[in-house]
Amino acid sequence: MGYFDHLYKASPDELPSRARVVYMYLKDRAGKGQDCWPAVKTIASDLDLSRSTIKRALHDLSKAGLVEKETRYRENGSHTSNRLILK
Repeated sequence: MGYFDHLYKASPDELPSRARVVYMYLKDRAGKGQDCWPAVKTIASDLDLSRSTIKRALHDLSKAGLVEKETRYRENGSHTSNRLILK
C-alpha cells in the first residue's frame, strides 16, 4: 500500500483537491519523519495558492484525521511555528 492510497480513494466530499495537494506537499517536506514545520505563507508560495486556501486545506486534513497541528510558543509566550504531524 502506498503513501497516498487513502487520498486517491477518498471522495471529493471527504477530501477536496486542495487538501490532497497540501498533504502531498507536507509528506514531501517531512522526509522520512512525520513532522514538519512549514509556515502557511511558505506553503502558499510554494504551491501558488492563497493563504486562505492553505488554511482551509489544513482544516480539511485535520478533520479527516490525516494531520495533527501542535501550536508552539516561545519562552516569552509569543506564537512561533506550528508543528504539523502527519498520520
